[in-house]
This record gives sequence, C-alpha cells and structure tokens, in this order.
Amino acid sequence: MFASVIIDQDAKALDKVFEYIVPDDMTAKVGMRVIVPFGARYIQGFIIDLNDVCQYDQTKLKKIQALVEDFSAIKIEMLQLMKFMTKKYHLKLASVLRLFLPSEMREGKVKELFITKYVLNRECQAEVSKNAKKQLEIVEFLKENEIATSAELTQRFGGSAVKSLFEKGIILKQKEQLSRTPSVIEGNNKKVNLNESQLNAINTVTEHKTYLLHGVTGSGKTEVYMNLIERELAKGKNAIMLVPEISLTPQIMSNFKSRFGDKVALLHSGLSAGERFDEWKRLFSGQATIAIGARSAIFAPIENLGIIIIDEEHEQSYISESNPRYNTHDIAKFRARFNCCPLLLGSATPSVESYEKAKKGEYRLVELPVRANGREMPRIQIIDMINEIRMGNSGIFSSQLLSDLANVVNDKKQAMIFINRRGYASFMRCRDCGYIAKCSDCDVSLVYHREDNRLKCHYCGKQFKVLDRCPHCHSENIKHGAVGTEKVVSELQAIFPGVKILRMDNDTTSTKNAHQKILNEFKHSLPGILVGTQMIAKGHDFENVVLVGIVDADQSLYQTDYRSTERTFQLITQVSGRAGRSENEGKVVLQTYAPRHYVYKFASNYDYKGFFRKEENIRETANFPPFSRLIRVLFADIDENNVRDLLKVCYNSAIKLKDKYPNEIIYMDAMKSPIKRMQNKYRYQILLRVRLPYADQIEDDLFEIVDKASKNSVFFEINPTNLS
Repeated sequence: MFASVIIDQDAKALDKVFEYIVPDDMTAKVGMRVIVPFGARYIQGFIIDLNDVCQYDQTKLKKIQALVEDFSAIKIEMLQLMKFMTKKYHLKLASVLRLFLPSEMREGKVKELFITKYVLNRECQAEVSKNAKKQLEIVEFLKENEIATSAELTQRFGGSAVKSLFEKGIILKQKEQLSRTPSVIEGNNKKVNLNESQLNAINTVTEHKTYLLHGVTGSGKTEVYMNLIERELAKGKNAIMLVPEISLTPQIMSNFKSRFGDKVALLHSGLSAGERFDEWKRLFSGQATIAIGARSAIFAPIENLGIIIIDEEHEQSYISESNPRYNTHDIAKFRARFNCCPLLLGSATPSVESYEKAKKGEYRLVELPVRANGREMPRIQIIDMINEIRMGNSGIFSSQLLSDLANVVNDKKQAMIFINRRGYASFMRCRDCGYIAKCSDCDVSLVYHREDNRLKCHYCGKQFKVLDRCPHCHSENIKHGAVGTEKVVSELQAIFPGVKILRMDNDTTSTKNAHQKILNEFKHSLPGILVGTQMIAKGHDFENVVLVGIVDADQSLYQTDYRSTERTFQLITQVSGRAGRSENEGKVVLQTYAPRHYVYKFASNYDYKGFFRKEENIRETANFPPFSRLIRVLFADIDENNVRDLLKVCYNSAIKLKDKYPNEIIYMDAMKSPIKRMQNKYRYQILLRVRLPYADQIEDDLFEIVDKASKNSVFFEINPTNLS
C-alpha cells in the first residue's frame, strides 16, 4: 500500500504530493496524520490518498514512521474542500490543511485532559491496619461519597495514604476525561411567539439554495436561526452558525446554550488552547452538533450538515486578510453544496454584492421588514458639527448629545456611544515642524494610548515612549490627532461623575472572557454608558439602551475605497439598531461635518433599498464590483530592492495580458501599497479591474505568470475589503 502525503511545511518548494510506503502492520486511512522521514529528519504529514500501485521507483520510497493518532483527523469533506481552496485562491496545500485543525493540536501542544478518581474495591479482602488512621479515614470517606478525585483525597489525607491503599488493592483508580468548556453567561430560553414574517422566513428556507435574509435590526433574525436549526436537528442533521465578531459570541452562545444545551460547541480565537481542542473534539466525535463561532468556525469538523448560517453577512471580517486568504462565503457555499443543505445569509444591511445576487435571482430573498416587538425604529437626529463650532462648541460632543445623555442618566437608563477609533488620539504631531511619530516597522502613524501612556502601532503591535518634545526640532508644542475611545471615556467621566462608563475595543477585550465581562457589567449598570468601536455596533440586545450617540460618522466615509459609503451606511444602521429594542423608545444622535451627504439621508430613514439603488448605479457606471472583479497581487519582502525587482518582472509579463484581453481588462497598474511598509516588510502590488465574463481566465493567467517568477509567497486577493 502506498500513501500520498502532504508535508506539513508552508514552503512553496514543498507544495506537492510525496509518496510513502505504508508498513504492512500499519492501519493507515485517508485523512490521518503521520510522521514521515523527510531528508535527515522526521516531520508531520497528512495522508490525502491511498493506492495499491505507485508510479515511482519503489526502491527509492521511504516508509511511514508512525501514525500521530488512530483516527482520520481530516475528514473526506475537508479534503475535497482543500482541493477547492487551493485552486480558487491559489493557496499551498499545507496552508489549507492547517485551517482544519486547532493549531495547538497540530503542533502537539495540547491533548485530552483526564482526571484520576478513586472508588472502593468492594471485592478486595485486604484489611486496613487499625494504626493507619489516614487510610481508615479515606475508606470511611469513600463509603460516604462513593467516589473522589485524587487531588481531593491527597489534599485531605495525604498522598502516601492514598498510594498505600491503591497498592493493597483496597481502592481502584478510574480515569475520567475532563471537558474544558468555555464559560457562558446565563441566557434566556423564554418561548417566543413568532410573527408572520418570521414564520414565512422559516417556511421558505427549505431547499439546497442560498438565501438572503434581509431583516431590520431587532426583527428577530436570531429566533429564525434557532428555529431553523431546531428543525434540522429533529431530522438528525447538524448546523454551523457564524458571527462576525468574538464580542457577539457570548450573547449568541448564551441564547443557543439555553435552547440546545450541550449540543452547542464554540469555536473562536479567544478560547484557551484546551478549550478550543475540546470543543473541536466534541464536534468531531458528534457529541456536539451545532458549531458557533467567528470566521474559522466554517471549518468545524461536522458531517451531515442540515444548514449553514452566516449572521451579519456583510461584515468584512468574513474575508481573511492574512495568509491563507479566503472568503468565508465561498467556503460556506462549498460545504452547503457538498451536504446539499441551505445556506442562509442574514443582515439588516446586506452587502451590495449579496443584494445584487438576490435581485438577479442567484440568491432567494427573504425579508423581515419590521421589528419583532412591533416598535418603530429609533429616530435618527443629524447634528451639523460645523454649526456647533460656529456656536462656540469645539468639543467632542454636540450640545444635543450632551442634553440627551443627561436625560438618560436622570432616567437611570443606558446609552451607547460609538466611535470607530481606538486609543486616546490617532497621532502625535509637532505643531512647529510638522513631525509625526511613526512606527519603525510600519509606514503608519502611532496612536497615543493615555491609559498606558504609550504610543502604539495598530498594525504590528510595537510600543514607543510618548513624545514630550519633538525629536527633530525639540519643540514642546505637541498636538494630538483625532479622538478615540479612550478620550471619549475620559471626557464622559468628567461630565458624568459617578455614572458607570465602560469601554469596549481591542484594548479592553484582549484578555480571556473580557467581552463577556464588559457586556455583563453593562447589562447591570443603571444608569450606564458603553463606549466602543464597531464591536458594539451589531448583535447586542440591551432592553434599557434608549440612546445611541455616533461621535464621528464621517470617519469611514472618506476612505480611499469604493466601499466607503456602503460601510458608513452599514455602521450607522447597525449601531442605531441597538436603541429602543424593548418598550422604551429609542433615539440616535449622529454627528457629522457633511450632513447633506446622500448616505445620511438614506441612513436616517433606514432606507436600505434606496441606498442600494444609488450605490448600484454608481458602481455600474464606474465598473466596480459587483459589476467587475478587482484582483490584487501583493508582494512583500524585508529587502525593498528584492520586492521591487520581483514586481517589475511580474508586471512586465502581466502587461501582455492587455493584448490578450483588450476589452476585458478595465484597469491594470503596478505601484507601492498605500501602506508601503508593514511589520518591517516593504509592500508593492499589482491591481487589476476586469470585466466578469473572462475574470476567471484572467485571474488564472495572472497567477501562472506570478507563480513562475516568484520563489517566495505572493498573496492573491479577489475583491479585497482593504486596499491599504
């Protein structure tokens, strides 16, 4: 027997299949992890195929050394997915296979946790000496309690007494696997009466199709999800439910745990190594039948899927921006196709691409047009901050927002303040010579974090001392840039002393269970104010939140990205939906310096369809996705000359594609990336915008050109969410 093995090494030269002999006494199966000789060392690999014949000279083949475990860690469906991903995204085989296993498991750093327990051996005739008081006490203790852990007995009676009883056969050992289960806040399992729209949605999502559930914020999408999953579980099938942010998993998880109990497993990067492994193993073994988590949960080792759900489907976090790069929607479609099950994409603000597909009939559109509780959407009041400045108010908050916050505090209610910028100030600049503190490894300005009194790079994580004087001209005249969450909290604490003000961003949620603690603390704070980035903009449901303040609505509007207006509309709609979700009327105060921009007109009326028509027209006229495909080839290297030379070679070959596809290539150019250096690597790129009919062929031709020229990793991105 011969095994086709992928070596677990992320190197271009090793990105191929190697053949090994399976020893006669070894029971090898497809999907197993193995230890194989490779050169002068032994390394891990994955069996992707087994054959009775070999095309190579058998005398030169080596034998598999050992099996890592006695089961196939990679299931057949995932091996098919590997082939799909390597072809579609031009990825290396080992890079894809690594996605299917917890990293600590693959590296041999985690395994099942067992606990030792002791029970009395009822058949043992041996007696305990009357002088062995501790041993006698253990026997009496076990007669009363039947079973006890080794740690408990050792702590109470001493290790030597336990050891003696075991050696005499008076007590017996039992090993019990300990499940490291993530902690979950208590959820609500009240029976909900579904409205007509919800029932229609549930009855519509039945076939092996892709459905787009467009439901306004508070329309009860989560209840629809749970009912659909309940239906599939009753058929003996399983489910995957994805959310875009780790911050959403505590609330979603608590709801699902209350409804489905131990059938639910949680997968995301915030878990400990042991928790992640145990949850993966529960799904792998079939103990858990519902996988919930962020992007990586799409690779959950579940078979017999009955439904896949992607909540907040418009979120850019579903597209991986680090190696290996992939789009979660594509993976979900493959798995839905493999399992012949429905794929449900849900959002209050679907992406333009998804809604365009629904409009054309590629997706089936299902709508939840009203809130589940029948309440009106919160009123959005637009505040012109230029007028505020004219009236002498140059602060962070408009007079209207301060007045409304004061009412919230007096009424002992809650408010959420949204600003999508971390830190205290976005940069530190010398007023005299214009010097701006930048990261030594990245071509970006450093963000001032007052809490730590440090300048931090939000791309590589490096930290630097705060400027007290300019290093160039030695001036002490230092200016702070645009405000972030820290500054907003500081100002609010000064205005409303004694009020519980919490902050939720990447800095406050870096520790384990931090999301859960902040959300739980806010839930019980009356009055209370939660300040946060886009983490607070979606999914959260707090009945006492009556006010949402959007401090800087323009922040995402003027980014150099064709999606900037779409993202602005989505953020405003999503964060506005946090207010007035119970019997309390909600209000939103939106602060902007461009109140007449069309995005605010549509957002203030919750007019998604009007916004879509406007955005669709702009993109069709300008030939941007979804009416074309954007292809980005990103080159990165520590040596700028190397990356520049490689770019020239690739571009000089790629430019010939214009002759082959004169009408299909709308735009093509080579350039420095907007962020020229990141994590000490220089970054250059080739950008193409191509018409859809020949997009696949152009993409394949371009990859072939680049792959031949490059010895190192080059990253391909299709319709990237971030061009910086």
